[in-house]
Amino acid sequence: MSQEIEIEYKNIVSQADFNFLCEKFSIKQTAFKMQENHYFDTNEFLLKKHGSALRIREKNGNYTLTLKQPNEIGLLETHQILLEEEAKQAFQAGHLPFGTVANQLDKSFQIDITKCRYLGSLMTKRAEISYLDGILVFDHSFYFNVEDFEIEYEVKDEKKGKQIFENLFLNYKIPIKQTDNKIKRFFLKKLEQG
Repeated sequence: MSQEIEIEYKNIVSQADFNFLCEKFSIKQTAFKMQENHYFDTNEFLLKKHGSALRIREKNGNYTLTLKQPNEIGLLETHQILLEEEAKQAFQAGHLPFGTVANQLDKSFQIDITKCRYLGSLMTKRAEISYLDGILVFDHSFYFNVEDFEIEYEVKDEKKGKQIFENLFLNYKIPIKQTDNKIKRFFLKKLEQG
C-alpha cells in the first residue's frame, strides 16, 4: 500500500506578491509544469463531511488516484497508480477502479467507491524548489471562473516547518491568510454554481 503523511502550510497571495516571490526565488516561467486534479465525491458529499478528498492527478501523462484524509498530524494520503484507460473511464463514466484506495475508503468511512461521482477539475501551473528543510511550491490555479495564486510549503517537521513558513512571509511583508486547500476552494465554487 502506498501511503504517506502530508504536512504542508499554504497561503493564498495576490498575483503581484506571487510574481514578486517568483522573482525573489528566481522561478522562471519555464519552471512551471501543468497538472490537473480531477475531483470525486458521493452525491451526499460524504468524503467532504469526513474532511477528506478523492482525486485523480494527471501530470506528465501519468495518473494517480489519491485519497486524502485527516490524520493526527497532517493528512494521510493513500495513492494508487492508474492506467490512462482507467482514468478516462473515471472522467467519462464515473467508474473508479477497485484497489488500494477503494479498500481505504471502505476501511475508514464504509464508503463504496462505486458511489463516488466525477465533480470536475482544477488546473494548476506548478513550480517547486527545495527551501531550507522542505519544498516550496508556487501554484497558479484555474477552476470554474476563478484564478488564484498560492504558496505551499511541504515539510516533514510540523513545528519547524510552520516557523520557517511564517518567517518567509514576515521577511517579505506579505500577509498570511487563512487558506483552504484546493479541494475546499473547488467545492465552494462548485456549490455556488449549484
